Parts: sequence; C-alpha cells; structure tokens
Amino acid sequence: MKWRIASVAFLLSVVGTGLTWLTLQRPLLALMEAGRQCAAQGSPEASALARTVGSLPFLLAWDLLLLTVMSYGVLDFMVGRPLRRTEDVVEQLGRLELDVSLPESPGPLLSRIQRALSRMMVALQGEQETTLRQMEALRAANARLAQAQTELVSAERLATVGRLAAGVAHEVGNPLAGILGYLSLAGARVKDSEVQEYLARIDHEVQRIDGIVRGLLEIGRPGLEQLGPVEVGHVVETCVQLVKAGRDFSQVEVSLALTPGLLARADSGPLSQIVINLLLNAVQAMGGQGSVRLSTRCESGDVLLVVEDTGPGIPAEVMPHLFEPFFTTKAPGQGTGLGLAVSLHLTERMGGRLTAENAPGGGARFSVRLPGL
Repeated sequence: MKWRIASVAFLLSVVGTGLTWLTLQRPLLALMEAGRQCAAQGSPEASALARTVGSLPFLLAWDLLLLTVMSYGVLDFMVGRPLRRTEDVVEQLGRLELDVSLPESPGPLLSRIQRALSRMMVALQGEQETTLRQMEALRAANARLAQAQTELVSAERLATVGRLAAGVAHEVGNPLAGILGYLSLAGARVKDSEVQEYLARIDHEVQRIDGIVRGLLEIGRPGLEQLGPVEVGHVVETCVQLVKAGRDFSQVEVSLALTPGLLARADSGPLSQIVINLLLNAVQAMGGQGSVRLSTRCESGDVLLVVEDTGPGIPAEVMPHLFEPFFTTKAPGQGTGLGLAVSLHLTERMGGRLTAENAPGGGARFSVRLPGL
C-alpha cells in the first residue's frame, strides 16, 4: 500500500513539475538568451546570470522532490491510513469478529465505503445471532430426539420383558399356587402361635412374589393400578425388616427418618417392590459394607421417599443409561439390569417419578416422588 502511494505521489510530482516547466519554458529560454548575450559583452552581471541559469535543473529536481514528499504525505493521510484501517476491519469481518469499530474517514468516498461496511456488519451480527439461536434450537431438538429414542428403546426392552414373562408366568404360577395350598394346610394343623405367625409371613411373601410375577406381565403394556391411600412409612419399615434378615445386610447399617402418618396415592405392592429394589441396589453398590438412610417427607403436596447410601456414587458415563432395561455394571451372573428399570416403570404407573443423583457428601441418592393425599 505504501509503495503504491509513493509511486502515485512521484507520478503526480513529475506531472506537476513538467507542467510548471512547460508554463515557464518561454520566459526561462528568454532569460537564458539574455544571459548568453551578457556573457558575450563581458559585463559583470553575466557571471551571476549564468550561475542562475545553471542552477535551474537543480531547482527543478528539488521542486520535484518536495512535490513528491508533500503528495505522499497528503495521499497517505487522506487515503492510505483510512484504507489500511478499513482493510483491517474487513479482515476481522472475514474472521467473523463482528465486535469492531470503524474509523472515521476524512474523504466522502471512504465514508460511503465505511457506511456500507457498517450496514454489512450489522446485517452479519443479525445473521450470526439468528444462526446461534438456530444452533441452540437444533441442539435442544437433538437432545429431545435422543431422549425419545432412548425411551423408545427402553419401552421395546420392557415389552420384551413382558413377552418373556408371559411365557414363564404360567409355569411359575402353578408352583406358587401349590406352595400357598400347603401353607394353608400347615397353618390349619399347627397350633403353635409363633409358627403360625411365621407361616403367615411366608404366605404373605409368596403372594407378593405372585403379584410381582403378574406385574411383569404388565410391563410391556399399560394397565391400571389399584391406587389408594398408603402409609409410606409403614411400607418402608416392613421392607427394611424383611431385607435386614438377609445375609447381604449383615454389615450394613440402615437408618430411618420417617414422617409418621404420611399418606400417598399408591399401591403398597409395587411400592414395596420399589423400596426393596432400591435397598438391594444400594447394598450391592457399597459391596455389602456401609450405611443406608431412608427418609420421607412432604414436599409441594407430594410424598418424597429418599434412599441414600455411602457407596462410590454413580459414574457420569453410567448416569444416562441407569434406568435402561438390561443395563448393569455388575459382573456377569450378578445382575440382570432390570431392578431400576422395573422400579421406574412401577413408579410412573402410580403417577410418580423416580430420579437418581450423587449426594453432595458422596454416595448415590434415589428419590421416589408420589402424589400425596
């Protein structure tokens, strides 16, 4: 840019000096002729006039240099600097750096160019904002699509579980019916009240097993639960008493913080299955050692049941797949990956919501939210 301006300035200086020479050519020639005549006559002014005539080429060269420098300074100030600043702005716009300010131009032509660039910059900023909004909308749509796809896969897997359970429900139901029959006969013949209590508990748990098997048949298709007032604290205490007798809970401390008389619109059978699944899941996550805390409270008209453990927590890569059927982090043969998926299904069928997160102090936290009464 500077060499171009210098060449233009030199060209203008040559043209200006040439025009000056053409304008003064005749008087200068007359002056030179007078100088020669004086020199011929031998007058003392002749030598001074001769020196003056001899210095004319040097003066013309000096005028040419001065004109070149002045022309370069004026062109660089009026055109070169604004053009360089405008070029920098255009390069920034090319890199989509739209937060730039245009310099003020001293000339009308550059002013029009810069006004056009300002309008283009405003238009580009509008297009960039529109593009960003569209990208955010696309990201949100992709997230919803991925969630819907995950739900569809989960629904298909649950339907597969229902179809598999339908094939074995009849075979499982017959032995359960036989066990219930023999328990009834044993209860009629045994007179010991303590034994009768044990038989009654076995009868209750066998009936719950029968209900669980029948409930598996409904996983793949919608159904109606027998919803009614259920005291959540009583269900939790019963489930804790049941599982604490197991070998896995021998080194696990279970603490309760239950609000008495807290009623939820639920079904005690599916709710018991959910609580037991969460307890077993917590104990397995802790490796059979640690503590589990169950608490209930009323929150915004709903009943909230929280199960917290002191295990390692839920890894970030596992969290998105936690409730997917057949997804498990346990070793082969130690888990089917259906406990949390079935618990989520049962919770949603009762109009509730099951969520999982990592507790601030460490460990996992599962929250069951059910409609309150």
